[in-house]
Formats: sequence, C-alpha cells, structure tokens
Amino acid sequence: QVQLVESGGGLVQAGGSLRLSCAASGRTFSTYVMGWFRQAPGKEREFVAAISFRGDSTYYADSVKGRFTISRDNAKNTEFLQMNSLKPEDTAVYYCAAGRNWGRSLPSPSVYDYWGQGTQVTVSS
Repeated sequence: QVQLVESGGGLVQAGGSLRLSCAASGRTFSTYVMGWFRQAPGKEREFVAAISFRGDSTYYADSVKGRFTISRDNAKNTEFLQMNSLKPEDTAVYYCAAGRNWGRSLPSPSVYDYWGQGTQVTVSS
C-alpha cells in the first residue's frame, strides 16, 4: 500500500512557474513508476508526465514538453513536477500516481495503482 500526498498548487499568472511535490509513504517508493495527471472541469483525466523507477527515463505529454520537468528523489520518497511558462490551459487539478510498469501504456490511468488526492493549479491570463 502506498499513500500519496500532493502539495505546491496555487494561483499563478500566465508565464509563471510552480513546483508540485508528491510525498509517498512506505519503503518501496523506488519500485514504482511515478506519474502526474491533471483534470480540468468537464474534461477527462489527462496524462502529463512519468518517470522511471530510478529517474533515468522520463516521458511527457506533447502539451507540456519543454515547459514541465518531472523528477524524483528516492531517498526522500518524493516526486516533483516543475512547471514553467504556465498557460491558462494548464489550469486543472493535478494528481500524482504510482504504478508498477514502464512502457507504452504510461499515458493510461489504468496503469497506475495508487493516486493522491490532487492539488489545484490555476493559471490566470
């Protein structure tokens, strides 16, 4: 069982930056692929980024590539999402997720076993 708690969301102007964190419980953090998803009102949950077990591989949605950076610190059981050049369309609730498999299905929510409660990110124009 893994418990995930996100933090770092807030209100920011377009062009600004935010850094999200996801703290995980338990001693097996390094055995999970970690991901970030987001969900805007009235829309389906959308894949944002994923990072491999040791952090040596990353994968991004085209919509955030070049602006967002995912990272992890296995010693601190924490995952991060650095978001730069934010746009109003980035406004959503952001969720971190943990799964066991690294592969082509990374953008699918069904690949992930555990989810955080979400943190709101609002980007004003």
